[in-house]
Amino acid sequence: MINKLLKQYFWVVLLVLFLAGSLFLDFEPGVKIYSNFNRFFIEMITFLPLMFLLVGLFDVWVPKEKLEKHIGHGTGITGTLWVILFATFQAGPLYSAFPVAYLLSKKGASVRNVFIYLGAFSCLKIPMLTFEIGFLGLRFSILRTFFSLLVFVIIGIVMEKYVGRDFKVMGVK
Repeated sequence: MINKLLKQYFWVVLLVLFLAGSLFLDFEPGVKIYSNFNRFFIEMITFLPLMFLLVGLFDVWVPKEKLEKHIGHGTGITGTLWVILFATFQAGPLYSAFPVAYLLSKKGASVRNVFIYLGAFSCLKIPMLTFEIGFLGLRFSILRTFFSLLVFVIIGIVMEKYVGRDFKVMGVK
């Protein structure tokens, strides 16, 4: 039983031992890793419960039929535009997009639109764009946004062909 747990959590145990040893021996890279891990862990612990609450409310309040009608299979460019708009107005770190993406797929969004949502969420949020325009200029931001969207749409189309309508990888049983 203990051997199975150690095998299963080998890397976690190794990380904990490394961090404990680093703190004890004042090994600077290990102390920095511990500090970063601690900061991100606290951020996740404080942010994720609220995110899951909002995802739960979205699940209850938005009917499956309405979501399928707007960003489901066969919605074409309008569905893509809706999902990009939805992702652009959201805030938060990227890991908060995954529960929403799961919920979108569960409620009937097309595979293409789920992947486009994840891509758009990762780099097209309005607060991020305002900083980008301020530091790098409007022309750069427009070009980067255009090419990023193009890449995300291509990825969405490829992934839809690869995993099919029901997120089952083709050729894998």
